[in-house]
Amino acid sequence: MSIPILKYSLSAHNHRVNSFEYLTGEEQPKVYTTDNLPTSCEMDEIIWASYRQIFSEHQILSSTRQSFLESQLRFNQIRVKDFIKALILSDQFRILNYDVNTNYRFVEMCIQRILGRDVYNQREKLAFAVVIGDQGLESFIDILLDSNEYLENFGDTIVPYQRRRIIFQRNKGETPFNLKTPRLNSAFLDKQNMPRLSWSGPVRRFRPQEQQAKAGDPALFFNMLNDISFI
Repeated sequence: MSIPILKYSLSAHNHRVNSFEYLTGEEQPKVYTTDNLPTSCEMDEIIWASYRQIFSEHQILSSTRQSFLESQLRFNQIRVKDFIKALILSDQFRILNYDVNTNYRFVEMCIQRILGRDVYNQREKLAFAVVIGDQGLESFIDILLDSNEYLENFGDTIVPYQRRRIIFQRNKGETPFNLKTPRLNSAFLDKQNMPRLSWSGPVRRFRPQEQQAKAGDPALFFNMLNDISFI
């Protein structure tokens, strides 16, 4: 008998804010879908977007390519949703992401890449980490892909993307997930005894030679004033 999923509360994220934009701009994410019978070039973009979303750009290697799955997707033998699931359950994704992280961090990465949002709180990570330990990795992925949240936003034909990364009312958007959540965390690096930079000396600001103050520059006068101690 499997352990039921723990309950967790929702928190305020951009993807839960209704959109009131009436004009779409470059800030809006590009949606890659197979709904409109894509051409060969458009299918290449869909496949590339799938790899970029699941593996992130720094993991798109020749070893992570799934040529057979790509062929099935091109000939409509599988859906985009099936292609996404196969990429996540591939040996390459498991080696690069699952084997080198804790269940908590892996849950965070999968929610970001599959559901296109950040985790709500630590309780959500705990709930799905228990699912991985009790039911296995494939069951956890099925829960995400078969959830109402995934089906309502992406369905069977849309490549997942980071939802509402930029909203109209803000000048700066959220950090992309591939930069916000790198593949390895500090706990794994410490466990593997990997070398890490530890600088104990003073930190000085580097200024290029062509930008250094020359004779007669007012900046030299202000530096002299700062060095004078008044009694």
